[in-house]
Amino acid sequence: MYKLSEYAFVAGGLSAILALITSVAYAASGLRAARLQTSPAALTSRTIGFSAGPRTASIGLYATLLAWLAAAALTASLVFRTFATGHGPFANMYEFSVAFAWGILVAYVWFERRYHQRLLALVALPVAIALMAYATTIPSTIEPLVPALQNNLLLTVHVAVAIVAYGSFTVAFAAAILYLVQPEGGRWGLPKPGVLDEIGYRSIVVGFPFLTLTIVLGAVWADIAWGRYWSWDPKETASFVTWLIYGAYLHARVVRGWRGTWAAALLLLGFAATLFTYFGNLFFGGLHSYAGLG
Repeated sequence: MYKLSEYAFVAGGLSAILALITSVAYAASGLRAARLQTSPAALTSRTIGFSAGPRTASIGLYATLLAWLAAAALTASLVFRTFATGHGPFANMYEFSVAFAWGILVAYVWFERRYHQRLLALVALPVAIALMAYATTIPSTIEPLVPALQNNLLLTVHVAVAIVAYGSFTVAFAAAILYLVQPEGGRWGLPKPGVLDEIGYRSIVVGFPFLTLTIVLGAVWADIAWGRYWSWDPKETASFVTWLIYGAYLHARVVRGWRGTWAAALLLLGFAATLFTYFGNLFFGGLHSYAGLG
């Protein structure tokens, strides 16, 4: 099962890379088709549309299928590794990195299917690929669980809900980036700003409750493993700060009516906090340092 997990991981990584390449080709093809359909006078303006003709649509379909294939391959990798280890993907940074990449891919294909915005892949897929690349640099060997990790069911659920949150936050980050890079007066063929703003918001609506559940389950596990619910461990603190940022975003969006640049900037800040939460224990140690290299 260990070997099957490794093979599926490689297949997932290659599929994700091909999905990204195809997504770039899809974007370029749509821009080219739009230019060919635009009058010479309009070509001098800064507004560039997007045309999904037959050729472009075919490329987009391949990009979507490859993203689904990558998600399926990583699913298989995690399942095979679970059978090989006897526990969920929470024992080390390798397992959590693969699970994080899987969460991004699943969140991306879900939101892409929901909103029909394939160009989110231009940001979301590089993040997933970077996590898989990182996973190849750290040990993937199977080691016995340390005592603090021997509550398999609770830890599996704790990690699972974290992965859903992180994957959703990555889609929100992708929407925010695409919103902010659009030049004034032109869209470069990107989704409409209003659509990107809505995707960012809906992603946080999905991810925020799961992040809340992650913190709650983590506190329950901490009490079992360490004898106290909260220790102000660096990872705990970073998770709480991340929760506050996304909570502030939801408050600003729903109560204050924030839209546009400032809302997108909050999503960038939230994702930076998410990454700090994920990698922070490697630099600051703490009670979570069992999980990898810290």
